[in-house]
Amino acid sequence: MNARELKNKYIEFFVSKGHVEIPSASLVPENDPTTLFISAGMHPLVPYLLGQPHPLGKRITDVQKSVRTGDIDEVGDTYHHTFFEMLGNWSLGDYFKKEAIEFSYEFLTKVLSINPNNLFATYFAGNETAPKDDLSASVWKSLNIPDDRVVPLTDNWWGPAGATGPCGPDSEMFVDTRPELPPVDFKTGDKQGRYLEIWNDVFMEYNKKTDNSYQKLSQQNVDTGMGVERTVAVLNGFADDYLTSIWQPIIKKIEELSKMDYGIESDDFYIKDDKQCWVDVRKSMRIIADHIRSAVFIIADDVEPANKEAGYVLRRLIRRSIRQGKLIGINTNFCSTIGQSVLGNQDNYAGIYPELDQNKEKILSILDNEENKFRKTLDRGLTEINKLITRQHNVSGKEAFDLYQSYGFPVEMVEEELSKNKLTLDKDEFLKYKDEHQKLSQTLSSGKFKSGLADQSEIITKYHTATHLLHASLRKILGTHVQQSGSNITSERLRFDFSHPEKLTDDQLKQVETMVNEQINRDLKITCDTLPFIESQKQGALAFFGSKYPETVTMYTMGDFSKEVCTGPHVEHTSTLGKFKIQKEESASAGKRRIYAVLE
Repeated sequence: MNARELKNKYIEFFVSKGHVEIPSASLVPENDPTTLFISAGMHPLVPYLLGQPHPLGKRITDVQKSVRTGDIDEVGDTYHHTFFEMLGNWSLGDYFKKEAIEFSYEFLTKVLSINPNNLFATYFAGNETAPKDDLSASVWKSLNIPDDRVVPLTDNWWGPAGATGPCGPDSEMFVDTRPELPPVDFKTGDKQGRYLEIWNDVFMEYNKKTDNSYQKLSQQNVDTGMGVERTVAVLNGFADDYLTSIWQPIIKKIEELSKMDYGIESDDFYIKDDKQCWVDVRKSMRIIADHIRSAVFIIADDVEPANKEAGYVLRRLIRRSIRQGKLIGINTNFCSTIGQSVLGNQDNYAGIYPELDQNKEKILSILDNEENKFRKTLDRGLTEINKLITRQHNVSGKEAFDLYQSYGFPVEMVEEELSKNKLTLDKDEFLKYKDEHQKLSQTLSSGKFKSGLADQSEIITKYHTATHLLHASLRKILGTHVQQSGSNITSERLRFDFSHPEKLTDDQLKQVETMVNEQINRDLKITCDTLPFIESQKQGALAFFGSKYPETVTMYTMGDFSKEVCTGPHVEHTSTLGKFKIQKEESASAGKRRIYAVLE
């Protein structure tokens, strides 16, 4: 079964169970400063998990694009991925544990034809936050899963997706990939990779708050997640995700460019070049395949390489790919070529995600331009290491790390150049500095603000409402080419990104600020309507964020001034916002501007 078939079967199954399919949200979260990317299927649904009615009802299903950046340095094994597709179904205050587990069991055993004798299920063992989940255990046992394959675990807790938000105990499903062998202890077998997780049912009963306390949600929710990449590998009998049809077109292109073999039939993962430098070829190929695929999807959702936040993650992915390419002998530009193999993947992506087709030229151009920049940087790094070599004494870990951080110069390349001159590197010291850097990067990647989508406090609600007034004012003063390309709201200020080719003048900024305050003073009434997306467009509602919308949406109208498709939250009257003041305007990236503003 390939990825397209799996996704179709999943959606069809849950639609037959009364769920409504919704499109994938953009990878860039709207109005959530706690995280740089959508990292789970539930992330765009946070307002509805907190109790806001969804326009399409209480049963939802989709295939959500996701990016997780906290373990970028783990990518290179057989199953870690930065970008991935997550199959999900949700109950928003409707069915709960019993029905969710029964749906999961039926889909796995009846639709996917997985032998129930090869299934394991885990459940939450309990802690100071929540009690042991005896109900989930009893449901699994009622489905004839033997007691010794229903396992309590203390870490069976999922969420929140950001710093705060909905979370709760979960029940994970595992498949025995070697059932012909004698059984082994589940926990031991899981660590050895014999038992692979295939699905996770999360029972969202709690909301984690900014003070790290947990409160019961107003409704009980179910959030499930099944990774497409892992599931396709399991269904096709592969212990390595990269052997599936999702990845093979990309891997084969890397093989062609590097003139090396991924070694599907070989247990020898390593080669030794004429410079006596050991290289893990499979790991390098996996990193390139994963990172370029991730970069393609991130660029398609309007992110460009930069030195901070989401743009920094994108730049890091591209540069890490180039470094790995260099290790396996690819010394000319290749990122856009690999990007083309992602865009043309008929099994999984072509024709499914319109943003890939619409932004194809932009994606390939950005990949090529970023690679050109980085190769020049690598050349400068080589010059710097040659300066160190001329001293004719060994290189410290700090010196090597400075090369790594400043020029992206891989430690393997530092060692290679040193070995030519019979010099050595303090590798342990280098790894110490690198570990500290990785911890800092993980903090950056996971976000640095306390409040997010789950925070529907009064001040966050006011700032969110103000972004609508700001958006409409910018379009009226600068022109209708202005489109929102992102926002970031905390309890201290709002940040609003929008398309515009040049810096705003002081006069333009004053006009925008005045217009927003005029609407606040008019005390506009804010109304919410649930209606077909097509009808919202007929009424002139703005809907620029992301590439696809459900058939039915919520539209917020602010008097005669603004209409936008949005999920909220919003105040009821604009007069409650106070005084709007622009603090700063700057470039966000090429063709985009950024405004910081506060409410006083």
